[in-house]
Amino acid sequence: MVWTENVVPIGLFVNKNRLVVFLTSYISRNVGVGVPGYYPITCEIEVYELSDIRSPKLVRNITLEGYYFNARMIEEYVYLVTTSPIYYIDDEIILPSITVNGESLSIDPKEVYYTNAPDVSYTFTTIVALNTFQDNEPIAKKTILTGAASNMYVSLNNIYLAITKYNFITENARTSFEETLLYRISIKGNSINFEAEGTVPGHVLNQFSMDEYNGYFRIATTLGYPWLRGMGSSESNSIYVLGMDLKVVGKLENLAKGEKIYSARFMGERAYIVTFKKVDPFFVIDLSDVRNPKVLGWLKIPGYSDYLHPLGNDYVIGIGKETVEAEEGDFAWYQGLKISLFNVKNVSAPKEISKYVIGERGTDSPILRDHRALLFDGERGFMAIPVMVAMIDRNKYSGAVPPYAYGEPVWQGLYVFNLTIEHGILLRGKITHLSQNISEGISGDDYTKFIERAIYIGDYLYTISNKIVKVNDISTLKEVGSIKIG
Repeated sequence: MVWTENVVPIGLFVNKNRLVVFLTSYISRNVGVGVPGYYPITCEIEVYELSDIRSPKLVRNITLEGYYFNARMIEEYVYLVTTSPIYYIDDEIILPSITVNGESLSIDPKEVYYTNAPDVSYTFTTIVALNTFQDNEPIAKKTILTGAASNMYVSLNNIYLAITKYNFITENARTSFEETLLYRISIKGNSINFEAEGTVPGHVLNQFSMDEYNGYFRIATTLGYPWLRGMGSSESNSIYVLGMDLKVVGKLENLAKGEKIYSARFMGERAYIVTFKKVDPFFVIDLSDVRNPKVLGWLKIPGYSDYLHPLGNDYVIGIGKETVEAEEGDFAWYQGLKISLFNVKNVSAPKEISKYVIGERGTDSPILRDHRALLFDGERGFMAIPVMVAMIDRNKYSGAVPPYAYGEPVWQGLYVFNLTIEHGILLRGKITHLSQNISEGISGDDYTKFIERAIYIGDYLYTISNKIVKVNDISTLKEVGSIKIG
């Protein structure tokens, strides 16, 4: 598959013998002499049939005007969400267009759902349902006039859109300055229906700060930003439980004042929340009584977790940064990458039972921003993450190294761990695509060989960068082979 220069692949799904690829591209459209053109971005869905894996066959192409926002696959259906800014030209609002296999489908203004929440930055949010196995089944579509969507959570039956909205600040109305608008859209096959809308205070971090469980929607938010402290603002955190009508039925507010949420995870009748300012409070929260959420226990340790991953019912993996408290203020300096294993069996007294720190300040990993960078198999006790390691040259300092000092990149590749309850987090080995040490400096070619993802198939571990796919034995990590892909 080869695309033109202005087309960029941004994601894919594979289901049996079907491949779904998402693409984005820029187009220019002339709207008349003397009128500035506008440059809408398009999002494309290409569906390929993979009976002959060496020669994928394109069987369907859908083009939507707008930005790719997010997508999910549930059984044979793909649900794509796009957002498109409002173009108002010559007293006419330009509605987003959809093309299916070259045939244009119009969106009638009467089909657009108008919400009750006014916004200063209206956006057309379009949801499309596509059967990836029945090529002749028409797509379903629904367009909503909303603010710009910031996060999305999807259950088997619903799409929840979260939109952060900012209002004017008044002396006695800080809580209403920042709120999250919520929209529930039901999905079943190619049926899409707008069901409910609601509001909670604060902003939501990401999809893991939301969840649907037993007919209720749960969401964790942070209210306030550090740059508002001069206006009397201080961060606080809350959990809200809403019914399917998106009306609040229970809440736990003012959690960890002065801090903000760095990660969250809902697991059944519990929620795990990490907030941070100087140390990492790891909270265990009981949601069994939907009307009265409560804190069961907490743990305060250095560092914080940007991502939480469940390990059974009684353990949680946290991946983030180690920290050192600052002497010059009420904050902490982040350091190297930190992996923690928490025991939450005793909910009133959670414990960090194992930790592993990689590198020093400046060390980075895509897992801090994208959970898909984690490769984990609890049954095998196997975990792997790509890491760019930074280390500090202590020869540059006459005395102690200050905690704010950044290290220089020295290595990039995949860290492979054994992770078990009995033995904790143990390094098994490392894999890299780089042929030389990068401590002398990073070239443009080096960046293309940074490992971004890893997968395993059977007994083989595959690492993927923009230039190379390498295969290693999953038990010994011995290299089996590699190919260049770019």
